[in-house]
Amino acid sequence: MPAVTVENPLTLPRVAAPADAGQRSALHVSTAPSGFEGEGFPVRRAFAGINYRYLDPFIMMDQMGEVEYAPGEPKGTPWHPHRGFETVTYIIDGTMKHRDSHGGGGTISDGDTQWMTAGSGLLHIEAPPEELVMTGGLFHGLQLWVNLPKSDKMMAPRYQDIGRGRVRLLTSSDGGALLRLIAGDIDGHEGPGITHTPITMMHVSLNPGAELTLPWRSDFNALAYGLAGRGTAGPEGRPFRTGQTVVFGDGDSLTLRADATQESRSPNFEVVLLGGRPIREPMMHYGPFVMNTHAELAQAFDDYQAGRLGVIPAEG
Repeated sequence: MPAVTVENPLTLPRVAAPADAGQRSALHVSTAPSGFEGEGFPVRRAFAGINYRYLDPFIMMDQMGEVEYAPGEPKGTPWHPHRGFETVTYIIDGTMKHRDSHGGGGTISDGDTQWMTAGSGLLHIEAPPEELVMTGGLFHGLQLWVNLPKSDKMMAPRYQDIGRGRVRLLTSSDGGALLRLIAGDIDGHEGPGITHTPITMMHVSLNPGAELTLPWRSDFNALAYGLAGRGTAGPEGRPFRTGQTVVFGDGDSLTLRADATQESRSPNFEVVLLGGRPIREPMMHYGPFVMNTHAELAQAFDDYQAGRLGVIPAEG
């Protein structure tokens, strides 16, 4: 980790918060419980136990792996439906193949992102390629669910393939942090992801002992999730580490610091930063459907049972 990097971050555009920006405090740190998803691949539930008012417009996020598969062990998900939200799958190490009933699909690996807008509904499958199943290997990634407002829940599905070469690379003022901006805007720099719900998503690598202070939209919430290593968040220096999520308070900027000594498996402190404009609408979540009312959830389930969310496409 990570797949996308540069030899000299000082060649990249630099970002920094204004000196008078209001700092966001680290309000809460939660530890993600572990579980299994799909056909049995291990996940950490990053947002479990966090009040939805701090998450909105995000619904859930799973850290998939990090796991070293033996030959024959790699697993994915079976065909399943979605309606009413978007899934963002970011692969840090390894490979995953995607297909859906709306014609979207592709292979993502080593720093690629797929952005699937389920909208009115579709069926899709995520599975490791045959060569990974045969040989085994490292697999590590994230899947984030982003809510859609009521006005967009029944929009036509859309698929975005965001290759690693399109990710916007930035650095801190002293070059001690590498930022991979996948979606949103930071200090006038825009990520490649096209969003319906305004959000920011980035993967940050902090060198041991480095500090990063970023400008952050005051109308967005702010969350940080530790992928690897350890450090602190906020002006008060609240500790967090691998598998923990920080909820930030209000303000115009946020600060992360990496501990001077990191764990042996990762030389840097690896963090995913997320922010979005809250939708502030009722959110009803049942399995693969995210709607505004119980009646809409029931309708989604009926439409799926009746085959109205699409059919599994033929192989080939």
